[in-house]
Amino acid sequence: MSEATSTQAGSLGVECYERLREAIVGGRLQPNERLVEADLSERFGASRSAVRMALLRLAHDGLVVHERNRGARVRLVDPAEALEILEARCVLEGLAARHAAARAGRRDVLELRRIQRQMRSALDAGDLLLASDLNGELHRRIAAMSAHRTAIRLIEGLNWQIVRYQYRTILVPGRAERSYAEHSAIVDAVAARDGDGAEQAMRHHLLQVTTALEEHARLGGALGGLVGRSV
Repeated sequence: MSEATSTQAGSLGVECYERLREAIVGGRLQPNERLVEADLSERFGASRSAVRMALLRLAHDGLVVHERNRGARVRLVDPAEALEILEARCVLEGLAARHAAARAGRRDVLELRRIQRQMRSALDAGDLLLASDLNGELHRRIAAMSAHRTAIRLIEGLNWQIVRYQYRTILVPGRAERSYAEHSAIVDAVAARDGDGAEQAMRHHLLQVTTALEEHARLGGALGGLVGRSV
């Protein structure tokens, strides 16, 4: 194989991996769904070898599992693991919030305030799903502001695990306004360049999300009914 051919094959492999990952994260491929190489090759217009390599990378990411004599499937994240992931995010995103506060510039704060206003507008309009998506955007923006590469990498990895089986706790009765207040406290602390306050506010927020999930489960609610992408 020539160097040019090898490079092209590598690029196609990366593209296949990214498209498959997005299909899993976006919910187009569901938890426990079987992943047949021939079907995926046809669906994504990729070679069988590219699909095979993509599935191996996704297994390393924790998004796919391989079972002997049964092939690959999308890995299911159960409620117990979802809670563990949220607990880990509590620590990592608290650290990111602390670093974001230390680095926050005027443009950064204006961007956080913009997202905050959009969240308020979405809640006032009764659009809880949009508010939930904006919550996720706010979390991503704060992580990016931190410039803490290790924390960002670990947070992204955890989010890939949970995103297609994430619980929109904002849909729990009474949770929407509390969530907005928690996010506002985070933004206020970052804007004030208060690292201690930003970390504490982020940890408090994610602990409240965890508590909401536990309470919902204790009351017999179906956690899967709150599937979404952010908290």
